[in-house]
Amino acid sequence: MRRRKKTMACKCGGCHYTLNAKSSFDRDLAKTRKFLLRNVSALRMFTNGFFRSKWRSVAANRRIFSMDAREKSRSTILESSKDKRVPIFVMMPMDAFALDASGSPRIRKIKALTVSLKALKLAGVHGIGVEVWWGIVERFSPFDYNWSLYEELFKLISDSGLKLHVALSFHSNVHSSNGKGGVSLPLWILEIGDANKDIYYRDRYGFSNNDYLTLGVDQVPLLSGRTALQCYEDFMLSFVNKFESFIGSVIEEISIGLGPSGELRYPAHPFGDGRWKFPGIGEFQCYDKYMMEDLKMAACRVGKPQWGDRGPQNAGCYNSFPSGVPFFEEGQESFLSDYGRFFLEWYSGRLICHADAILAKAAKILKKYQEDEQTSVMLVAKIGGIYWWYQTVSHPAELTAGYYNTALRDGYDPVVSVLSRHGAALHIPYSLSQRKG
Repeated sequence: MRRRKKTMACKCGGCHYTLNAKSSFDRDLAKTRKFLLRNVSALRMFTNGFFRSKWRSVAANRRIFSMDAREKSRSTILESSKDKRVPIFVMMPMDAFALDASGSPRIRKIKALTVSLKALKLAGVHGIGVEVWWGIVERFSPFDYNWSLYEELFKLISDSGLKLHVALSFHSNVHSSNGKGGVSLPLWILEIGDANKDIYYRDRYGFSNNDYLTLGVDQVPLLSGRTALQCYEDFMLSFVNKFESFIGSVIEEISIGLGPSGELRYPAHPFGDGRWKFPGIGEFQCYDKYMMEDLKMAACRVGKPQWGDRGPQNAGCYNSFPSGVPFFEEGQESFLSDYGRFFLEWYSGRLICHADAILAKAAKILKKYQEDEQTSVMLVAKIGGIYWWYQTVSHPAELTAGYYNTALRDGYDPVVSVLSRHGAALHIPYSLSQRKG
């Protein structure tokens, strides 16, 4: 049996893999159970079976472990965690459900899924990771929440004796689903976007990305009388009210979507629409009219109104390399200039404020559960794994994604400070290019 050459690390409550309900587990169950009983902190990955690599992350006081293809049946674990059990979560695949002709969601091959869940429990898996999509639950009209799919799915998982990591997903995965369907934003949001494309992020060419609402509408009541923040808050409240009996007992972790792919970042490297290819530096995404209005006000506040007309004009394009791009080199008109520092502080600062606002609402909603140890649930936030061009001084791929992190500046400290203030754990996934390649 071939093993993939991947390095894994624990995610918040444990390590996440992907569940494929269509695969047969019987032939490997005895071997896997024996392996897990010997060392529950590592799980063999099956090339054509249940498990394939999904996430890498570090959170709270959870322990990191790695598994290398050269190691036969043991994992290399940090010395401090040798005697600790690392709970393993398996990610529910997108094709576990489908939309019928009326647009209503349903679980596919429910008998096979039930058998798979029981097999996972027997193998020592702790829980299942499930994405809860805004575009499914509030699909047709505002405040019309349909939780039927998740009521059935959560009961199925709970009856199997497994726990839940729930990811509240306010983004779309249509462009990243490789032509296999996917979940869009709610249809009523798309209707508003058809009339006003500025509710989405835009690049300097005017192309919009409808995978996630621009943070420029966080405080603007354009969504049937609500702001984006109010939509997210209402969704979280409805979720908690619906699944209150599960929180803290079955639902152990709740991840809050903060941007494209659920990550706190700008869609600077759009995947699947042909604009960007790895390892391009990407482009700044601040050209919707609401963010441009905010940029103008910020420029006026520092006494430089001319800085508010547009983003950097010498920053290359999606597929540029840093060399030869003035903004990402050291010079008078670079990221080190007065204008460069102003723009990057504004651009990254708006992203941090976006996270701060959403996580504050989430923490407030979950506060009563945190006060009771028996119902305590972990709040989780995800950032992007933007690693390419890290060896350059400017770290351009990180800058366009919204992380003001360079060889001369720590751009992640403000991010983790916000998470810490709201008691949220940090989830660092594989980047799109890592998952693809």
